[in-house]
Amino acid sequence: MLRRIAPPSAVTAGLIAVLVGVASSAAIVFTAAQKAGAGPEETASWMLALGVGMGSTCIALSLRYRAPVVTAWSTPGAALLVAGLDGVTMGQAVGAFTVSAGLILLSGLTGWFERVMDRIPVPLAAGLLAGVLVQFGTGLFARMEGHFAVVFSMFAVYLAGRRLAPRYAIVGALAVGVAVAAAQGSLRPAGIRLDIAEPVVTAPVFSWQVIISVALPLYVVTMASQNLPGVAVLRGAGYGRVPVSPLIGSTGAVNVLLAPFGCFALNLAAITAAICTGREAHEDPGRRYLAGVWAGVFYLVVGVFGGTVSSLLTALPVALVLGIAGLGLLGAIGGSLSSALADEGSREAAVITFLATASGVTLLGIGSAFWGVLAGALTLAVTRGRLRRTGPGRVPGG
Repeated sequence: MLRRIAPPSAVTAGLIAVLVGVASSAAIVFTAAQKAGAGPEETASWMLALGVGMGSTCIALSLRYRAPVVTAWSTPGAALLVAGLDGVTMGQAVGAFTVSAGLILLSGLTGWFERVMDRIPVPLAAGLLAGVLVQFGTGLFARMEGHFAVVFSMFAVYLAGRRLAPRYAIVGALAVGVAVAAAQGSLRPAGIRLDIAEPVVTAPVFSWQVIISVALPLYVVTMASQNLPGVAVLRGAGYGRVPVSPLIGSTGAVNVLLAPFGCFALNLAAITAAICTGREAHEDPGRRYLAGVWAGVFYLVVGVFGGTVSSLLTALPVALVLGIAGLGLLGAIGGSLSSALADEGSREAAVITFLATASGVTLLGIGSAFWGVLAGALTLAVTRGRLRRTGPGRVPGG
């Protein structure tokens, strides 16, 4: 019974997803909270609200749709808040969070976002996903410089596991990485302290200036840079049957409820979701939803021990976190590249989507995922028009 509800591969995938999500951007969230004037109690409350929001939505949506639905806080949104909350009171910040969350809820209820997603061809969505994930694949090997023992040992054990016991390849790699890091002395467990977070309520204050300068950009960034690739991950992994609008609406509704406690933005995850949608999470695609459920469980733990997160982050070497993330995403990167390049007619547009997304460019405060899709769609429109003019079987210009 235990192996049915907690298969090791699914539990490990959920743990790695949470570890990567928190380790890669929690420091940005802490900085954003401090910009709004949050003290230690308020900052812990932010982590509690975010953990409860992500945990509850991961568990509920994964069980409801029997798909690995993973949610996350908006990392680009947190980065935007670091720059945008200077001189803003905590009440005004919470008011901006509430307005942004309300707009996300409205986007889900009206269904406009799903209609937009339905018009994005599969190769472009796959190219988008590959562009989002490729930095982690290259990071796996880049981290070998300076951290060779930890990263290469994980890579070697992963390869052996893929040959001998594919389901446990990631589990073995993670265990060996921790062991090697401990032997090197790069683990620092002495600094970890247990600190249970308590909720701190802040009444929202609605300022039209803050709504324009913070709430609207936060909404745009969350939808374009987070929810867009998040949907692409689910569809690229073969979970296109999952309706988009209820997912978006659910994250918006939970965000509205938790905004007074510091939940600034919830959205569908992309990078961490890909860890839970691949074969490493479970050989049976119909059972991979358990990885989403376990990610939710671990997010709840992160929320409850919100004050512990910062000390835990300093205990783990960055090379270990990024190395295991790269290994966990190899299957997703390969699958998305295969889908992106399969159709010769849209291959060029898919490649441009991939390159623009992988560039990491940010324009007008909007991340590269949006601009990658826009560049790919423009390319597809132009090249398809060229093909129609030349006619089938003819070479353009010939």
